[in-house]
Amino acid sequence: VVFIPDYSVSAAEYIIPASDISQHISTAGTEASGTSNMKFVLNGGIILGTVDGANIEIGEEIGEEQIFFFGCLAHEVEDFRHYLRFHQPKPDDALQTAFDMIQRNTFGDAAIFQPLIDSILRGGDVYLLSVDFPSYIQAHKAVEDAYRDREEWITKSILSVARMSKFSSDRSIQEYAEEVWNIEPVRVTSCSMGI
Repeated sequence: VVFIPDYSVSAAEYIIPASDISQHISTAGTEASGTSNMKFVLNGGIILGTVDGANIEIGEEIGEEQIFFFGCLAHEVEDFRHYLRFHQPKPDDALQTAFDMIQRNTFGDAAIFQPLIDSILRGGDVYLLSVDFPSYIQAHKAVEDAYRDREEWITKSILSVARMSKFSSDRSIQEYAEEVWNIEPVRVTSCSMGI
């Protein structure tokens, strides 16, 4: 995992085409991923992501077998949050191992990460990290297995790009014009431009 400081469109122009996998891990129902996942797939990247927002739309277009989904579903979020507000279940073994590594300063000063751990273990886990983590680990394993099979990976990549036409800017602008802005196209001729 790489965190890029001062991420921008200019940086994305280099990063996106060079990526094999892109993780879009917003809590179901929050759609934090927006359109960046579309850019990754249009450039041949594969998504590892929650069943949320644009990930769902992309999965519908390219086929769910081309995307690695994990996590709870949007209609389950409030029930999980309610449960976690009043209960503090023991974390799954893999998540507990990650917490232990953090608390041993494996990734730097553990104190920096303590508010994150506390929010999961004692703060109601609003983002449902403890809920989604086991299925994230399973999905990540499926990604690793698929990546080892170069032919399968390349097929997923090519099929994904080929099936992304719905996300063209031409279609999106036309749809917004009709359904959101309620405007119609105006034909522009050289006369109307004063030329």
